[in-house]
Amino acid sequence: MSIDSDSGAVELNDRAAVEEKAENLLPLLIDLTNPSPSLGWQNEERLSLRERGPADAILALALIHHLAIGNNVPLADIAAWFSRLTRWLILEFVPKQDSQVQRLLSFRADIFDDYHEEGLEKAFAGAFRIVSRQPVRDSARVLYLMERR
Repeated sequence: MSIDSDSGAVELNDRAAVEEKAENLLPLLIDLTNPSPSLGWQNEERLSLRERGPADAILALALIHHLAIGNNVPLADIAAWFSRLTRWLILEFVPKQDSQVQRLLSFRADIFDDYHEEGLEKAFAGAFRIVSRQPVRDSARVLYLMERR
């Protein structure tokens, strides 16, 4: 499963999957802050995102700042949500000094006092064990490998 809220990105991903004959990839257009519920007869024809899992692993690249800053979801809530979806999590933390976070903050007041690496690690500590932390070369971003507790 590959999820994005950008229809263009999902379309490109779908075309690439078809071209490469990727049988185990399902590109989905989903707003993670407002996902589709179960649908169809007795809500059993098409499962909700949560009901489709749990996944063995989730790769969440350039996502956390959209959830936390773009949509006001507390880091602890994001951690709890991921823990219901997967055992293993690879998470890219995008810090405030990153241009993409700065773009989000240019439209609003910065009320996100705990949005930093220490805040992320504290928020995720109850749900996940941090296995490793790797800085992303030529950026201030960090990749975390986490295992659900």
